[in-house]
Amino acid sequence: MTDLTVTGASALAPRGKSLLELDERTRRRNAAETRFRMMGLVAVLVGVFVLVFLLGSILSNGLSSFRQTYISLDIFLDPAKLDKGGKRDPAEIAKVTTFGYAPLIEKAMADAMAAKGVTGDGVSAKAAGELISKEAAADLRRYVLAHPQAIGTTVNFDLLASGRIDGYYKGRVTMESAKLDRNISPAQLQLADKLKSAGILVTHFNWGFFTAPDASDTRPEAAGLGVAILGSVYMMVIVLVLSLPLGVAASIYLEEFAPQNRFTDLIEVNIANLAAVPSVVFGILGLAAFINFAGLPQSAPVVGGLVLTLMTLPTIIIATRAALKSVPPSIRDAALGVGASKMQAIFHHVLPLAMPGILTGTIIGLARALGETAPLLLIGMVAFVRDYPAGPPEGFFDPASALPVQVYNWTQRGDPAFIERASGAIIVLLVFLILMNLSAIILRRRYERRW
Repeated sequence: MTDLTVTGASALAPRGKSLLELDERTRRRNAAETRFRMMGLVAVLVGVFVLVFLLGSILSNGLSSFRQTYISLDIFLDPAKLDKGGKRDPAEIAKVTTFGYAPLIEKAMADAMAAKGVTGDGVSAKAAGELISKEAAADLRRYVLAHPQAIGTTVNFDLLASGRIDGYYKGRVTMESAKLDRNISPAQLQLADKLKSAGILVTHFNWGFFTAPDASDTRPEAAGLGVAILGSVYMMVIVLVLSLPLGVAASIYLEEFAPQNRFTDLIEVNIANLAAVPSVVFGILGLAAFINFAGLPQSAPVVGGLVLTLMTLPTIIIATRAALKSVPPSIRDAALGVGASKMQAIFHHVLPLAMPGILTGTIIGLARALGETAPLLLIGMVAFVRDYPAGPPEGFFDPASALPVQVYNWTQRGDPAFIERASGAIIVLLVFLILMNLSAIILRRRYERRW
């Protein structure tokens, strides 16, 4: 240490004070920094608490939708009622409506109760049959039409219990509420307890929630996500096929080839503005352009896919341009220096290195499109659809639903069982979104190169 250093340090320090002692100004500055850190920590904790509360609410309401109450019966498929001609002709068998199958179910229920020694205690045979869902006869009819050779045999079926019985074992229905409910009585609930003790009434995983179509307001226990999942898959295929090549091509042109002038500046500003436009605006555009002008069918995956493509393109373009910018200019210069054309330098060197960012942006854009509801409501995808769309490409023009629209649809219905179904559908949608975001992270980590 020189004398000059000592002299300079002494000159900077006020007389009578040490540099190692905190003055009042430094204390205030440190206190302000501590308060700012605490505010940031509190904000993070509040956000985590709200997220945990939201997820807890969804899980508590929706996990029960993955389990369902069934009544297991051995049903004799009486040829005298199902195939009077005995020819096993599918056309003749199809003439028997669900009303012809209901007596078979009621008889199987009575036989099962008699075999297990279960008494109704004032519950009539008709009231005992009401413990079974109204969808059971339709399910039985579909099975017979698919397996006409089963007529004349006894087959074990797990038939859906009614929504009130299912709600009783999930806590939505009680003995007190049953006294005020015209769809169920306390005596029927007591009979359900006896059937459960006898092993006739069982509860297990509900695969039909993922495969069954939507159901009417009187059959919430039969409602499923089959059509909605298929419709969402069709729309995501259309969005991926259209938005990825268009978005990447536009990004390459704007970033690598387009001259810097007012026209390209206007395009870039509009792309940034389109990324911030509310999704409902794209729904209005799709209604005017694709349905009213082009004449495409309402509630079809092709229209939903086109609308979501318009909404996703700005996100993909912005993410792709950022990925292209992240590639060092030396890569381009080296490729051009060894004789490559500009096209070869971009497609052989720059684009492969930018691919992790491009894929990440594409997946995030698809995840956003998967959860959109407003534009799909405006193009009619809120319609009640029970028939599955056909395979592609015909299925792209068939009526279908989508996962977020199905959630909205179920929340508008009066039966509490549909609220449970809506929460279950939200869980399924969240799982898809988490998987898509995880795949984006994995792709980036796997193919990312550090310079």
